[in-house]
Amino acid sequence: MKITVEEFFGHLLEELKHNEDLRYYYKYLEDPAKLAYRKAYFTQRLQYIYDHIDDPNLKIWDCGCGFGTTAIFLSMNGISSHGTTLEHYIKQIPKRLNYWSQFGDVSKFTYSYEDIFDHQFDEGSYDLIIIQDTLHHLEPLSKALQILNQVLSSKGKLLIIEENGNNVIQNAKLFLQRGNKRIIEIYDEKLDKKILLGNENIRSLSTWNKAFKKEGFQINQKSVQYIRYYLPFMFPNEGAEDRINKEQEIWKKNNFLKEYFFFGINFMVDKI
Repeated sequence: MKITVEEFFGHLLEELKHNEDLRYYYKYLEDPAKLAYRKAYFTQRLQYIYDHIDDPNLKIWDCGCGFGTTAIFLSMNGISSHGTTLEHYIKQIPKRLNYWSQFGDVSKFTYSYEDIFDHQFDEGSYDLIIIQDTLHHLEPLSKALQILNQVLSSKGKLLIIEENGNNVIQNAKLFLQRGNKRIIEIYDEKLDKKILLGNENIRSLSTWNKAFKKEGFQINQKSVQYIRYYLPFMFPNEGAEDRINKEQEIWKKNNFLKEYFFFGINFMVDKI
């Protein structure tokens, strides 16, 4: 039995009530006044992913799957995927699978702890690679894109969920947090080595496209979606759907607002 994005989000809220370890990342219980605002961002992104999987039999790699949320949702809708992740996220996944198994089949989600620069992938082994909030962490980017190109089948695609690197508000916030130090080196205890990490190194759509073209990719412009324009105080819990619809009208009509004041971008990438 399939589950809708709306139903899935409802179960996620219940999970957060009983699993405090997820709340630092999923802040939906933090401020009731911002619930609709935060929910809209989550549900639009997840719906975009689901809508762009046109064949449930695709071989899917969730690169940087984090806590496994997307993969759990896909599994409950009959779609298999393998997720790879680093850091602390993987410790939470078994507990999460136990929770979500009461609502559907989570067995189609498998996962492993891996650095993509170390793993020996089989050439052409995946039809779709989902990269959500992860592409801006992969460094060096050119090498990462070479690996992704090799791993994809001849007609394979990338499904990218990212922040908009041109957003003036987010750029100001990130500058205050990390300055211009966009690439850092961290020590991974499990891998027992130092690795490079993009330090919230977000980019604009045009900048991404230049990087993709150098490595044999091209953004499908018809697939591009910008999301989240209104700030929290402009996004009341009542009438959230109307706000979302209005945002979708704005970015399609106003290029300036789209480029500099929308927070999120979703898009598909084809092999050239």
